[in-house]
Amino acid sequence: MFDISIIMINYNSEDYTINCLQSISHHTSKELSCQYIVVDNGSEKESYKKVQSFIDTISNEITIEFIRSNINTGFGSGNMIGVQKAKGKYLAFVNNDTILENDCLLSLKDFMDERSDVGVCGPQAFTQDKKILPTIDHFASLGREIFGRKMLETINPKKYPKRKRLYNEPQQGQFVAGSFMFFRAEDFNAVGGFDTNIFLYYEETDICKRLSQINKSAYLVPDASFIHYHGASTEKSVAIKTELKISLLYVIKKHYGIIPFYILLTYLQIRYFFSSIIKPKYWKLFYTLLLQAPLTKSLKHQQKIRPIA
Repeated sequence: MFDISIIMINYNSEDYTINCLQSISHHTSKELSCQYIVVDNGSEKESYKKVQSFIDTISNEITIEFIRSNINTGFGSGNMIGVQKAKGKYLAFVNNDTILENDCLLSLKDFMDERSDVGVCGPQAFTQDKKILPTIDHFASLGREIFGRKMLETINPKKYPKRKRLYNEPQQGQFVAGSFMFFRAEDFNAVGGFDTNIFLYYEETDICKRLSQINKSAYLVPDASFIHYHGASTEKSVAIKTELKISLLYVIKKHYGIIPFYILLTYLQIRYFFSSIIKPKYWKLFYTLLLQAPLTKSLKHQQKIRPIA
């Protein structure tokens, strides 16, 4: 068994993947036994081959497996492909558009070794300009979507600690950002891992919600820090925004029931009706909401199988 299995997805972002692997290898203590698992999530042939060539050059230095999927399965499913090969006591899911600033993995492992009540933790995230990025966040909920995070943090700061704040001590949140999630494998497996119905977005709020149901909490560990090239691995578009709403409504229905689902759905329908009048590009999003944002409209069902070469 390894101390940590590090799982990463490459999807047509080979340079980020290579830089991230180099960063982890450079900053991680040699006292840790680490297993690297890279899942190519149906990338173009050139992207896959570039990562493969790099892995061939480092395979004598670290324990690394490269798995090729012939279809883009999304964030949760892609990581679950990697989980099938994982042999670590801990699982570190690391976005490939990240760079470690210090020995994150050792800090996170030391923290988790002392806290059996914690199911997942994450390091402090920064932009490349050293601006703070939230690591802890508040569960997706009807209140958060309608009133906003700042309102929740003002009304009940104990339940909703400030996200955009530098903490000196470990700080509990409701969930940890998906760009860098460090789980105890036993807890991750106990709740069934990532929900593969979700193609993109809200995977972290979903799994941390399930962890909370077995009394496992989520924490920020500020001694560990990393740079996140926020959004670099996913281009923004109306299709991506639509995917975000599909995942949000799925998670709301799953964890809160049908009444909050319909309240939020109606709110979003009204909001994007007016948005689509001002910006016609939102008509497709509005139409998806009229259909009640079914999973069948997810980008998951638009992916094409690529030949494995």
